[in-house]
Amino acid sequence: MRPIRPLAALLGAAALLFAAHAPSYAEDKPAVIRFAVPNAGTGGRPITGGSFYATAHLKGALEQEFKADGIKVQWTFFPGAGPGVNESFASGLVDFSGHGDLPLIVGRSTGLKHKIILSYGRFGNVYFVVPADSPARTLADLKGKRIAVFKGTAGQLTLNRVLEKHGFTEQDFKVISMNSDTARAALATKDIDGVITTPFDLQARGVARVLFEIKDDPKVSAPSTFWVSEAFERQYPQITQRVVTTLVRVAHWNSDERNRKEVFRLWSQSGTAYDDYLKSWAGDALRERVNPLLDDYYRASIQKSINEARRFKLIRRDVSLAGWIEPRYLKTALKTLKLEHYWDEYDANGNPLPGRPAPQ
Repeated sequence: MRPIRPLAALLGAAALLFAAHAPSYAEDKPAVIRFAVPNAGTGGRPITGGSFYATAHLKGALEQEFKADGIKVQWTFFPGAGPGVNESFASGLVDFSGHGDLPLIVGRSTGLKHKIILSYGRFGNVYFVVPADSPARTLADLKGKRIAVFKGTAGQLTLNRVLEKHGFTEQDFKVISMNSDTARAALATKDIDGVITTPFDLQARGVARVLFEIKDDPKVSAPSTFWVSEAFERQYPQITQRVVTTLVRVAHWNSDERNRKEVFRLWSQSGTAYDDYLKSWAGDALRERVNPLLDDYYRASIQKSINEARRFKLIRRDVSLAGWIEPRYLKTALKTLKLEHYWDEYDANGNPLPGRPAPQ
């Protein structure tokens, strides 16, 4: 039997060592990153608007970021909104998603494990809309009438705030659960007597009118949240960072006033009319509402939403912010992109902190 030569033995050992470690190298990146969107366009089309998260999808920004790595980016749109995303996440089918405040909190209260890594929308007007020929002049005139809201979504918490602001609760009305498309159609057929929705396209078609409007009240509206599953973040922190940096880059583009018309044109592919965006965002600086910061306003708003969800009996268990918000990815992205001072920070009451430039 011929003796094994030293060089051959060395090469054989190296090959065995490489084979033993090959699986760990393969796990350095996922084959696919699964993004969930808690909404869908008109008629269920897989396109949405209204946020830089939507813009990232429409511009293919994440696909471009991970193309060279051979990582597939998968988007799933949920007409069932936030509750639908929660169900899918509970089944292990979602890595990243955005949420309004109520489904975010409901998910956390039922044990879903995710980390808050970005905010992706804030402020804006609230419009309470009734059929065009409704005799109602105040919310009191609708007492006992049918009001639509998509239960389990952020819209339900907004409705409760609006009702409380006028001295009412859900129990004073017949509150019916409908998604946005259904509710808007129900206004036309007069199957409902009121709903919170963007009114301009409905007004132009003579279907509805605004009963009242609440302008830019940070106590009524609440910021949206972008999160990552704890399991994904723990296994792929570098990929998580690249996702956040890419989204912050999109947010910067999205908040540039020179891109206002292009942003609204992109968003209108969802089926929401261009004029609805034009009018509902009129008077608001893009940089004011397209803001990814996890500032005092964001934290105070989420804590307020938690308290309200308990008070309105929309959750059974309390939720703590401790260990839930993870700002390091956002801080790194802002530093990498040299955007540390681009967006205003807001205090707990929704006022810009002093010493910061006003949005242009």
